[in-house]
Amino acid sequence: MNNLKTNLKPVAYALLAVFVIGGAGMAFYPSATQAADDKKAETAKPALTVTTTKPSAARLPIKLAANGNVAAWQEASVSSESNGLRLTEVRVNVGDVVKAGDVLAVFSADSVNADLAQARAAVQEAEANAADAVANAARARTLQNTGALSAQQISQYTTAEQTANARIASAKAALASQQLRLKYTKVVAPDSGVISARSATVGAVSGPGTELFRMIRQGRLEWRAEVVASDLRNLKTGTGAVVKAANGSEVTGKVRMIAPTVDAQTRSALVYVDLPASAAAKDAPFKAGMFASGQFELGTSDAMTVPQQAIVVRDGFSFVFRLNADQHVSQIKVQPGRRLGDRIEVLGGLAADTQVVVRGAGFLNDGDLVHNVAETAPAAKLAAK
Repeated sequence: MNNLKTNLKPVAYALLAVFVIGGAGMAFYPSATQAADDKKAETAKPALTVTTTKPSAARLPIKLAANGNVAAWQEASVSSESNGLRLTEVRVNVGDVVKAGDVLAVFSADSVNADLAQARAAVQEAEANAADAVANAARARTLQNTGALSAQQISQYTTAEQTANARIASAKAALASQQLRLKYTKVVAPDSGVISARSATVGAVSGPGTELFRMIRQGRLEWRAEVVASDLRNLKTGTGAVVKAANGSEVTGKVRMIAPTVDAQTRSALVYVDLPASAAAKDAPFKAGMFASGQFELGTSDAMTVPQQAIVVRDGFSFVFRLNADQHVSQIKVQPGRRLGDRIEVLGGLAADTQVVVRGAGFLNDGDLVHNVAETAPAAKLAAK
């Protein structure tokens, strides 16, 4: 029995040794495998190929955006000055270009011509009566010192002469009034411009003051921009503005006047911008009453810009990627500003010597390893060429 125990001890020790060595091997194997896998993953991840550039300084225009309506510079109302006359002819329509003095409409002149003939006859009658009165007064004066006529009779002849002359003046005034009525049978344009509205109808009988047409004086249009009170200090008479129509067409104008009051509801004031004559042409895209947007040109200022391709927008924020010395990139939040061509102003957050990723920026994440193949020329150098 003792011999059996003695023989089993070496076997037990051998089995124990096998289990210990196996356990140690199993404990060592996972950590070694994980390290190898990590090393393999690190070496397997390729470096992204990118290009970089440095921010460049530029002079960018300062602009103030605004919205408003296009309106006539001045609108004239063309009304009837005749009373009780029938409209027989209308010579213009909406959109027609007219010159000052052009006949727009004609009223019937039959009754006016009859009254005019009567007024001429009244003048002739008054002149004939006056001639007789003047002759009688002259004879009375020659007999004044002879005693043939009393002073009262001489005064009567003199008064009759004065009355006759006054009747001539009255008849001539009536004749002038009828001539003026005849003139008013033709409605003429008070100024050059474009007919913007027509209410005249052939056959209608209108009274004095009845509006027949409306016209845009001199064909001039203006843009009435709404500008908040805080921005008014940046504007003055003569400031340039670029106004854009609904179809994208643009014209350049200048500030003519700034309203002296601010609307109590909107806290904005109207800024009146004169538009060029081409904007009011018949086929031009600008029409009175339409909405238009625009920008006031306030000069230029220094700015730091980067290519548009370098800015990446994620989750509503703008970022650029800075290339570090170890060829890894850092994601930097920036605030974009003005645009000039394919370059965008960066408001703070970047130093002038920062290497910014351009091509490939949209595929990067913070801390990525990159391979910089070239450095694009700054915009300032390109502009100098």
